[in-house]
Amino acid sequence: MTRAALPGSQFPSGNLWKILPLALLVCATFVLPALAQEKEKMWRTLSVSGRGVETIPTTLAQVSLGVEIQGKTAEEVQQEAARKSSAVVAFLKSQNVEKLQTTGIRLNPVYSYTNNVQRITGYAASNTVSFRIPTEKAGTLLDDAVKAGATQINGISFVANDEAIAAAQKQALKEATQDARLQADAVFSALGFKSKEIVSIQVNNATAPPPPMFLRAEAAKVADSSTPVVGGEQEVEASVTLQISY
Repeated sequence: MTRAALPGSQFPSGNLWKILPLALLVCATFVLPALAQEKEKMWRTLSVSGRGVETIPTTLAQVSLGVEIQGKTAEEVQQEAARKSSAVVAFLKSQNVEKLQTTGIRLNPVYSYTNNVQRITGYAASNTVSFRIPTEKAGTLLDDAVKAGATQINGISFVANDEAIAAAQKQALKEATQDARLQADAVFSALGFKSKEIVSIQVNNATAPPPPMFLRAEAAKVADSSTPVVGGEQEVEASVTLQISY
């Protein structure tokens, strides 16, 4: 006996009622494993971070120096500081220093205290500049800058040139990536798993840390003899995190 479809109905009739449940079962059979595989792929991952460090010689001295003047009036000290600073800047430009820039201009009152009473006794003005010079030329240049009018050497640090830093960053990234992969291989080997594919890559750091500052002194104290300046080495570090499925 066959089941007749109702007039106007879109439901299947006859043997189609027997085929339809089987078709739905087949679809479910394919969909459920696919979802399980997708869930497995999503959750079975290992995250590991690698580190790379490159050491390169420093060839440039980053110098900060300036002029400080004290006097009775603000106008007096400001004008004198501007005059001496202009002479120092002109000298530095003649030496073809790199990245010359003004880093500070200050004008402050100078106070004295008598019987717990504060009063202004004068003013102090200072102008500060920074620049880069090849390390082997830094000592002689500092002495000549003092002769040109500089009264303070605020600090000196040592850095590699931009090209050397860029090359070291690339090499440090390679080392960090290789380090992360080797760590992952060791973990998979110990657990008996096999890596499948790299799901994500994150570069956490690939920079050179700021160099420390040295040699804070009054310029008049170092001008009597040639100032020795010796560079060193700089580290460039990179960190890479890999997420690997297994």
